[in-house]
Amino acid sequence: MSYKLHFISLGCAKNVVNCEQMMSLCRQAGHTLLSAPEGADAVVVNTCGFLSSANEEAIQNILQMARLKAENKIKKILVTGCMPQRYQGEILEELPEVDGILGTGSYKDIVSAVEAVMAGERASRFGNIDAPVDEFGRELTTPPWYAYLRIAEGCDNWCAFCIIPRLRGKYRSRPMDKVLAEARALADRGVKELIVVAQDITRYGTDWDGQRHLADLLEELCQLDFHWIRLHYLYPDQMDGRLIDVIAREPKILKYLDIPLQHCNDDILRKMNRRGDKAYIEDLLDRLRERIPGLVLRTSLITGLPGEGEAEFEELCRFLWDQRMLRAGVFPYSPEEGTPAAKMDRVDTEEAERRAELVVDIQSRIMDEWNEDMQGEVLEVLCEGFDGQSMSFVGRSWAESPDIDGRIYFTAEDEPEAGTFVRVRITGVMDGELTGEALGGPPMRP
Repeated sequence: MSYKLHFISLGCAKNVVNCEQMMSLCRQAGHTLLSAPEGADAVVVNTCGFLSSANEEAIQNILQMARLKAENKIKKILVTGCMPQRYQGEILEELPEVDGILGTGSYKDIVSAVEAVMAGERASRFGNIDAPVDEFGRELTTPPWYAYLRIAEGCDNWCAFCIIPRLRGKYRSRPMDKVLAEARALADRGVKELIVVAQDITRYGTDWDGQRHLADLLEELCQLDFHWIRLHYLYPDQMDGRLIDVIAREPKILKYLDIPLQHCNDDILRKMNRRGDKAYIEDLLDRLRERIPGLVLRTSLITGLPGEGEAEFEELCRFLWDQRMLRAGVFPYSPEEGTPAAKMDRVDTEEAERRAELVVDIQSRIMDEWNEDMQGEVLEVLCEGFDGQSMSFVGRSWAESPDIDGRIYFTAEDEPEAGTFVRVRITGVMDGELTGEALGGPPMRP
């Protein structure tokens, strides 16, 4: 029997890929995918469970669907992903509106789960989260000019504050031939920007033979018909000289690196179970900037970690300012049940939030200085359409990753098509984002 389904994806890019895979399996099984929940036989909410705030967002979405269910606008609710994996014994009990749950090892079971809940069963599927990565197709939900390429699943880093290894399993690299086949298919579909993702892409291949193979993979990807290749996330302790050389040498690889550092103080890094110290981090950043002129760095930072006093926090602020990290995701520490850090003494929540706001202020000042330096520069911008509110076209350069960074607003005499590259001279700033005017001529490299 055929059903009408609507999917909601929450959380990271890896979740987007999982959701796209489930959508593809359902379409292949003959089900219809709806763009809105109203009228659906079942709504699938694919959740993040990394932080308490992510769980709260998931619950809000589930309750919104529950209201539609009470109004007979949808029939069933399926919850998938990290939150049910984390709280598998509680969701069906605490949220009686939910008709079925799938863990992170059971995305492949989505079709049978849909059929089960539609038949009145309260489905519960939890496969092996350490099994090899499932290989099946995707229903792309991103704009046609960019797509995510997930190259691995799970994580072996076991940072003291992080629950992800318990939710996603051990690190498993996808076979390179499978990754390249998927990449070729994306290139054939006209994808211009390929975004390589995993919890830790720098560890790619180490589970095969103990050797890092990301550089090998990137050399192969650069042979395909992509204009941009963007990298998320590169752990600092896994970045070797060959990888840096490939990134510096290959023009398709954007000079934008997302390197989650979390902190810079040696004692806190040890408590976090992070490898490398401040001296190593500073040396790595120096080497990267020497080899890759114009490099834009993004990082993640946590304030209020166990052991962070005023001195450690001030050190973090000085580090951020001295290193001029252009992009930073800043998070007040959240003690996550099941992690070693949750058992440590810590800064109270309000103080952690205050410190996060101060770090954001520093990063904003760094961004303002960079915006000022960019005035008069000509950038290659991937046009993503027309913004009616600002009455200008909008796009991104190498320095802006989709959904997490800002955008560039620009005027153009000849209307550029979404998904094409435009030369834009930067002429101003609007609410912290660059503005400019389109120029003629061929695309250029950052």
